[in-house]
Amino acid sequence: MGPDLTSVSRILSRIDEINRQFNNFQPTAPVQSKFVDVLNDVTKARKKSQAHQAQTGGKTSYSELKNIIDSCAEKYNIDNELIRAMIQVESGWNSGAVSNKGAQGLMQLMPRTAAMLGVNDPFDPEQNIEGGVRYISDLTDKYRGDIEKALAAYNAGPTRVDSGDIPEVSKRYVKNIMAIYRKLREVG
Repeated sequence: MGPDLTSVSRILSRIDEINRQFNNFQPTAPVQSKFVDVLNDVTKARKKSQAHQAQTGGKTSYSELKNIIDSCAEKYNIDNELIRAMIQVESGWNSGAVSNKGAQGLMQLMPRTAAMLGVNDPFDPEQNIEGGVRYISDLTDKYRGDIEKALAAYNAGPTRVDSGDIPEVSKRYVKNIMAIYRKLREVG
């Protein structure tokens, strides 16, 4: 009987899954990244985030970003309140936020998504919000106005939504944003 390779197989499967998730945001045919490259990208993003947080303190408020949010809401035909709800859930208004998957800034853009959207500095609130709102607008168009599907695609990737394989964490994400969005709309 040979060695039990179940654990190794599970680890390799997880690496493949992470690579697939990371590459889901490719605008054209993806160039396969090595897992080590993905980790390096996340490490670089975290270092950049730490430097940004040291400069700015990280947290911003709605009043500081209101003009940017209003401008993007009008430009991309997305409700101001939806943008606010997304920022609240995505980053808690921390412009230097980096997720454990490497998503960056207020609207938590993945590096390749940011690049696809022309966002050069994902920690710059104006660029990040512009990119994130443009992306949710594109997804809302793709899903014919279905905000919940667009939000699920923003979180899990359009490929997962199109296949009907929406993870539970994405379903909770959508519920959280929609609850905040509805509350903000009630307040006006």
